[in-house]
Amino acid sequence: MEQENNKKLNQIQNKEIVNQPEKGPLSFLTGSITSFILFIAFYKLSIAISIYFTTHKPTNNSEIVQNISSSLNTLIIGLSFLATFSFGFIGLGLFIVFFRSLIFEKE
Repeated sequence: MEQENNKKLNQIQNKEIVNQPEKGPLSFLTGSITSFILFIAFYKLSIAISIYFTTHKPTNNSEIVQNISSSLNTLIIGLSFLATFSFGFIGLGLFIVFFRSLIFEKE
């Protein structure tokens, strides 16, 4: 009984996989362009964040507050640049896949 249910489930999953259309070069290109646009936007935002934190130093005299502030500033700047270059590498990868899909035929 359980094996029959598993077979039916596998058949349904295989049909769903077969019915899904394959991604074409146009979807790779649009994904790459979108990712590059997000890369440029996040790059400008990251530069603005780093300039803001550079010009606005903490004014408190407490060493603990300055350490925490410095750590948070570093964390925020690091995460913004991580998002920036993640979108850049994703865009580059999708562009390479787009180029490859144009050159090589399906086997």
